[in-house]
Amino acid sequence: MTPSPLRPLLPSRSPLPPGSSAASRGRWISVLLLAALGAGTVRAARRLRAIPVLPVTAPMAGPGAAGVPRAAGWRLLTARGVEPDAATFLAACAHADREGLRVLDLLPGDLPAERALGLLRLVDPAGYRQDRLGEGRGAGFAVLVSESVLARAGVDPAGLCPTPAELLALTRRLKEYASDATGLVIAPALSCGPAAEADGATRAGELRAQGLPPGALAVAQLAGLALLAGAVVRQGRWGAAAAGLYWIQPYLALRLPGTPLHPGDLAAATAARPVRSLRAALRTAAATARTRGTPDAGGAGAANLRDAAGDSATRDGAARAAAYRADLAAGTDRFFEPRRPDCPWCGSRQLSVRVRVPDLLQGKPGRFTLERCGDCGHVFQNPRLSPEGLEFYYRDFYDGRGGEGAATVFGRLGAAYRGRAEMLRPHTGPASWLDVGTGHGHFCNAARAVWPDTRFDGLDMGEGVREAERRGWVETGHQGQFPEFAVKLAGQYEVVSMYHYLEHTRDPFAELDAAAAVLASGGYLTIELPDPRSRMAGLLGPAWLPWFQPQHQHLIPAANLRAALADRGFTVLAEEHGRAHQGNDFFGAVALTATRLAPDPDRPWADPATQGRRALAHAVRAAALPCFAAAAVLDGIRTAVVRRTDGGNAYRILARKDQA
Repeated sequence: MTPSPLRPLLPSRSPLPPGSSAASRGRWISVLLLAALGAGTVRAARRLRAIPVLPVTAPMAGPGAAGVPRAAGWRLLTARGVEPDAATFLAACAHADREGLRVLDLLPGDLPAERALGLLRLVDPAGYRQDRLGEGRGAGFAVLVSESVLARAGVDPAGLCPTPAELLALTRRLKEYASDATGLVIAPALSCGPAAEADGATRAGELRAQGLPPGALAVAQLAGLALLAGAVVRQGRWGAAAAGLYWIQPYLALRLPGTPLHPGDLAAATAARPVRSLRAALRTAAATARTRGTPDAGGAGAANLRDAAGDSATRDGAARAAAYRADLAAGTDRFFEPRRPDCPWCGSRQLSVRVRVPDLLQGKPGRFTLERCGDCGHVFQNPRLSPEGLEFYYRDFYDGRGGEGAATVFGRLGAAYRGRAEMLRPHTGPASWLDVGTGHGHFCNAARAVWPDTRFDGLDMGEGVREAERRGWVETGHQGQFPEFAVKLAGQYEVVSMYHYLEHTRDPFAELDAAAAVLASGGYLTIELPDPRSRMAGLLGPAWLPWFQPQHQHLIPAANLRAALADRGFTVLAEEHGRAHQGNDFFGAVALTATRLAPDPDRPWADPATQGRRALAHAVRAAALPCFAAAAVLDGIRTAVVRRTDGGNAYRILARKDQA
């Protein structure tokens, strides 16, 4: 039979032999996509059912006609165009009082479908309130706040008329002042109004206001849509099933029997979801590219709110850049002390270079050397930074320009914080605890879930310890150098903790002496440090995150620390390595390498950014995404292994001060 001339033009139903490895891999990808989408749909529906619902009552006459009435101790903050009725406000106040909440985000009954799904991806309502370090999340339309929280946060609600992006940023901030008293509720009678409409720039601003990277999320969404499209074309029914589930996911997740949430756009969001998702991702990506390096709508709104709260982190960028130019005009030599010829721990002169590395944390100019003692194994920065150098290299890392990023990282360490607190369970039930190097008090806030009756105080050099006191994360915040407080605080605490603090100090021996002084007789000292003998230090070289240059001054082997504690009258009760491991070796290596290849083009200590530098940074970040994914998998495997073998990149020690 003569072949039909049209046959080459017809698409093949199976371009790959059914038994080929490529076809098999593609089929498994489609199955995994289907499973992931199914799990996401079930999770969203389960989370939606877990959100409480305000009772629906008839609109109130009287005060409601002229606006929402005042209730003692409460203020309802709404986005522009949102007009709540009095009944909803009073029902929300009653719900918050009954549940012991201080911040309550109200989800409008007609919340758009994609906004609802986005919120349900970020928040598990069942554990939201108990997550003391979790970021504040909401819909961005209305939030009920107690006046006491507003006062502590320094927010004046008078005349406040925020956009949804600004309200989302404010919700994040307010949860910090009500870390275990923040909740969500559906308000069926509340409507989003015109505030629900969002173009690409508005959506990018709202994502930034929540601490999320709009550009990366847009790229991820486009990649997901491309993966689905490829599955449909190549894998037939399995790919079509995955795409179909994605298509109708809004209806399956949100149209639950009896749910009070009725998105006004549910039909359109379901029918045209692929097209709307593609358009939204493209617009968000374009808006992100246009505003790269400039304040976005959401970020500017958040900054205005922070300014109202008196947050010094929102300094003018031009002034910051001018200050850095003045600091660098004379070079960086003055930031270093002379190199010392001997080990600061044991005095040996048997020194060798362990690693030389630039500033991979912020990309500031300078090069740093860590040397290792051949006799005791102590690793230390040599030459070390001068006090002026420490100020320069720490600036804009934990506060100012880098404050939000640092807070995000610390806020995700809840499990590690609880593990540290749990270490004392077999030994004591402390009434008083001083956390040295507390920063903004994240550990103390998380540890309250383990020790609710303990008084937690914090000590730190930075202003963050004052903010921790305002938030209620510590009872008393001491600002300054720890040795300076040794006499004032002598014998006052049952526990002193130094978690990833000692390696930052200039004189670890003086810090240990101060700890011995402020502890009561029989008190406990707990310390966690990077382990310089970790195998990853040699494997990853300069890209090993715990080198953390230029901030880490000393990396102390466990044996050296045990000996120093014994010299000061301590008995070591427990030592943990695997449980102290921080699962970030490979992820951190990718992050440091990406920073080395393409530092932040908008860093104020460098020359003004060019389009070429911006394009390079964007390309490196995009190329690093699969590397980050692979690194996360490797870190998960390594963490599971070291927890069983008691290895890892860190260790913690618990010691008791011997009775006098």
